Amino acid sequence: MALPATTPQPPGPAQKRAALRKHTARQVILELILPIGAYYALRGAGVNPWPALVAPALLTLPFLTYDAVRHRRVDAIALFTLTMIVAGTVVSLVTGDPRTLLVRDSWLFGALGLWTLGTLFTQRPLMRSFARTIVTVKIGEAGYRQWDARWDNDSRFRRQLRALTAVWGTAFTVDAVIRVVFAYTLPLDAVPLATTLQWLVVLAGLITFHIVYVTRNGLKV
Repeated sequence: MALPATTPQPPGPAQKRAALRKHTARQVILELILPIGAYYALRGAGVNPWPALVAPALLTLPFLTYDAVRHRRVDAIALFTLTMIVAGTVVSLVTGDPRTLLVRDSWLFGALGLWTLGTLFTQRPLMRSFARTIVTVKIGEAGYRQWDARWDNDSRFRRQLRALTAVWGTAFTVDAVIRVVFAYTLPLDAVPLATTLQWLVVLAGLITFHIVYVTRNGLKV
């Protein structure tokens, strides 16, 4: 006798939080701890600034490739990051100036900020695309499709995602200007730590605003 088919239960709040914590921890390790830790480890071992700056960026490439293969799609933000890493490295090879490579992060955040603001005029503002990863992590692919379907028939939903996109795009652009100032005014070895700390301050403010906004406006899953 065949057993009746069971309908998969949606993840509960505890499962959502656990999935999000796992995803966030992975991002912090790959995008913060690994690059800055590798830089100072290499500098402590006597490696010159230029290869010490390039090597941590190259360490991220296998992880970006793994994610693309695992999920069978190329994440737009990951692809953008990879492109800017390659572009910054090529420019630094031409100039031979470590500070030029430090400004690479400014190019990344400046270009990301302008690109983010540019998506406001499309059907896929950055926060709509960015939400796919977070929403899918918390409630699965089917849950994301249901959440995203609101875009087609809810004008308030569209305004809210565009408002979030505008805030993030502006913050990225301002952050880029701060990074340029740091890159050319601070001692060379102080720049990676200073830019990381200032980004953590900016990011903390952005995340706080984001959480409050999505909670108050019914965007949270």
